[in-house]
Amino acid sequence: MLITTWNVNSLTVRLDQVLNYITAKNIDILCLQETKTTNEKFPVKAFTDLNYHCIYSGEKTYNGVAIISKDKLEFTSNSLTQYPQTESKRFLAANFNNKENKNTTIINVYIPNGQEIDSEKYIYKMEWLSQLQAYLNKNHNHDESIILLGDFNIAPGDLDVFDPNKTSDSIMTSTAERSMYEEILQWGFIDLFREQHKESSEFSWWDYRNFSFKRNLGYRIDLILGTKNIYKNLIDIYIDKEPRKNDRPSDHTPVTLEIE
Repeated sequence: MLITTWNVNSLTVRLDQVLNYITAKNIDILCLQETKTTNEKFPVKAFTDLNYHCIYSGEKTYNGVAIISKDKLEFTSNSLTQYPQTESKRFLAANFNNKENKNTTIINVYIPNGQEIDSEKYIYKMEWLSQLQAYLNKNHNHDESIILLGDFNIAPGDLDVFDPNKTSDSIMTSTAERSMYEEILQWGFIDLFREQHKESSEFSWWDYRNFSFKRNLGYRIDLILGTKNIYKNLIDIYIDKEPRKNDRPSDHTPVTLEIE
């Protein structure tokens, strides 16, 4: 089974790229972030014509998450709190059965960027991460089969940035952000890419500015975490840089997990 996460930075702009990718790569479940489209305008037919099912939570211009799947998923939540109408559309959870017919939860997140340390948006990012932790505590336990993936807007360690000295204690690498990320791991998750590629310095996001992709000035912020039940079925996990070379690409590139 292939499960991919991809921040597409506007599904409207990059719909053809997404459709071509899932068919060419035969993706089983595709989790998208920054779809930037309302539910009413989500391109359901484009996916159903390819025999995929869609679960989505969107808003105009900003944010938006979706899960595209060959098999129908059971929607569980699009909210971290009891007040989804007040939340930005950054969270989507669903259940599916794996090969052993065991229930697996997939949680797709678009964690706020935070913009600048100590800004209001940074404080909001910290609050959002706290809400995610509270959601996990309330609704799940680490003995379950859970995949938590998406655009975390956090580079976990020095191997995950192009230059640890230049990027130290800035947005996406600050001590507070990384501490919150470590708390998520301690809850019961494994960073599957880092577990599989212990010394690899590969990136999933490059700024559009300053020829960052050409110069490989990147960050690994698109992550796939799994509980121990997911890890024991891990076959491979990889970052596919090819879509970043497309005309009008997203600034992110897909990350794919292969499990039994």
